[in-house]
Parts: sequence; C-alpha cells; structure tokens
Amino acid sequence: MRRREFITLICGVAAWPLAGRAQQPSIPEIGFLRSTAAVGSEHLVKAFRQGLSEAGFVEGQNITIEYRWADNQFDRLPGLAADLVRRQVAAIVGNATTARVAKAATTTIPIIFVAGLDPVKIGLVASLNRPGGNVTGVVFDTVELTAKRLGLLNELLPSVAVVGVLLDPNLPDYKSELKDVEEAGRSAGRDMLVLKATNEHEIKEAFVQAKAGAILVGAGPLFLEKRREIIALATRYKVPASYVTRQYPEAGGLMSYGPSQTDAYRRAGIYVGRILSGAKPADLPVELPTKFELVINIKTAKALGIDVPAQLVARADEVIE
Repeated sequence: MRRREFITLICGVAAWPLAGRAQQPSIPEIGFLRSTAAVGSEHLVKAFRQGLSEAGFVEGQNITIEYRWADNQFDRLPGLAADLVRRQVAAIVGNATTARVAKAATTTIPIIFVAGLDPVKIGLVASLNRPGGNVTGVVFDTVELTAKRLGLLNELLPSVAVVGVLLDPNLPDYKSELKDVEEAGRSAGRDMLVLKATNEHEIKEAFVQAKAGAILVGAGPLFLEKRREIIALATRYKVPASYVTRQYPEAGGLMSYGPSQTDAYRRAGIYVGRILSGAKPADLPVELPTKFELVINIKTAKALGIDVPAQLVARADEVIE
C-alpha cells in the first residue's frame, strides 16, 4: 500500500467516531407551560416527571424540560408560547388556558393538555375519541361535579339555606360551570350565590361580601394556586368550604371531592413519552378521569364546630385527623 493511501485510510478511520457522534440525535426538549406561578405547582411537576419516567424518559438524562410560568398574567402567555415554538420543542404541555394559546401558536408541535374543563366545548379538540390535529391530553373534569359536591355538602350541613360558589370568569368554560351551578341549585332546592374572582384581591372581597352558610370553591388554576389564602379566609370568616381537589384539605381545607389532578399530570407525562416514541396526538384519545376522591379534614371540621356524619366518614377515601 502506498504511503499516501495508508495515511488517507488512517485519517478516515479516525474520523468515524466523530461522524457517528455528529449524527446522534439530540436530546428532545419539552415545553412545560402554565398560567400560574411555579410556587404551589411543585406537586404537578413531580407527577409529570413521574409519568415521563414510567414512559422511559428521565429529565436530565434523555430529555430536557423548559418551564414557562405566566404568574397568572394571562397577557404573557402568547409570548411564552411563541418562545417555546421558536425553540422547536418536541411537545408542549399545559393546562386548558395555556393549551389554547399554544394551539394558536403552532399547528405542528404536539400539544398535551391537562384540563379541568371540557376540551371539546372550549375548542381544543374535535372529539374525545378522535382529537384530530396536533392536540390531545388528559381531563380531570371538575365542572360537571357541582351537583355531587353540593349533595355531599348537604349531607354535612343540611340546614344551610344559601350556598356561595366561588368562580373564575376568566376560565374558558366559565359559562358551562355557571350553568352547572344553577342546575345543581335548582335540583337540590338550594339558593346559590355566585361569587366571581379573577385575582387574589377579588377572592378576599368575595369572602368579605358573601352572605352564605357555606361555599363551594370552583375549578381553575388560580384558586388552586391560592388555596392557602382561600383556606385562611374560610377559617377567618368561619365559613365551611368544599373544594375540587385533595390539595385543599391537605392544606387545611374542610373537604374535597373530585378527580385527581396530580394523577392527570402523571398520565400527561406518559402521553408525552408515547409521542416522543412515535405516536401522533391525533391518534391518542383524550383520557378521562379514572380516580375520584372524597377527602375530609376532621381537624378543620372540629375547629368549625361541625360534627361529620359517620356515614360520610365511612365513604371518604381519606380522612385527615
């Protein structure tokens, strides 16, 4: 072999590992977009990471996550979504509000929502079984559970005549939630006092002005993020309150009934893993809630002077002493 040919061969072999490395696929990047603040959402992030792990993806190893938080400033969402699109992330995960903004920003990047609202009614998907397009997700629908929650409240406080309902009119499904409240009140023969709040100040004013024997706190990321403030107000004004997720009684609220939002974020992580492995959003049906929980905080009930009926305690999935 001639010297020049030998040198060429050796140089070519030496370059193979470099070429191989250059052709290795980059680690996929996921956009995690929420309308709330990061503080108070740690349990959701943890559950999402758990779902990713179950699907074979671990943050920092074979996947990265870009977190974007709007801090309840909804006018920031379009810019945050546009930034994730510019980064060409592999998928965008968000609640119902952020998913709608992301959908307006891209028709190609997969979007996985975690929604406490009906995704068909608010225009996220064409249908639950066949979402179509680039959007699918997981529902932990709490809106249509008002009648059930009111019934449980009736068992706990049968003598209450007026029930206040705290709602966020900024929610995409607000009108459906309001209709559900009105129908539940008529069916139960209770007067329902609608209290609207879109920020922490309005939440405080709602409790100050409420002339109700008890309050149902409605769905929405704002109320969940401000749950400690809401619970403190309920304690201060000695108003029994019922909530939509277990995070409230765990923080000192009286009781909750609804699907597990934490489990919904875990399942959203699994869906992201499936998409990263080649599945198309249009082929993944929207997952409905599978786990409903009744949680009662007995300590809070005693502080409010409420004697929780034994049959209600027996039906609870968890009783916090």
